[in-house]
Amino acid sequence: MTKKEKLIARFLSMPSDFHYNEVVKLLGYFNFKEVKKGKTSGSRVKFVNDEGVLIMLHKPHPSGIMKKYQLKQIKEVLDL
Repeated sequence: MTKKEKLIARFLSMPSDFHYNEVVKLLGYFNFKEVKKGKTSGSRVKFVNDEGVLIMLHKPHPSGIMKKYQLKQIKEVLDL
């Protein structure tokens, strides 16, 4: 099982400790890039893929652990 497959399997299990950095890596596997709005874009983060599909999240802080509803929204967009 590759790292990509392991990360996708972990994501699909909807763990309560899925970290923001793992989301960035996961979305990268699906050709999503983080859109930087400037120096002070705050905690709101956008990811866009080549087809223009948009995922907007609030970057969790201070822990970096994603909320369950955010994981569900990402899963819907990725159609997994």
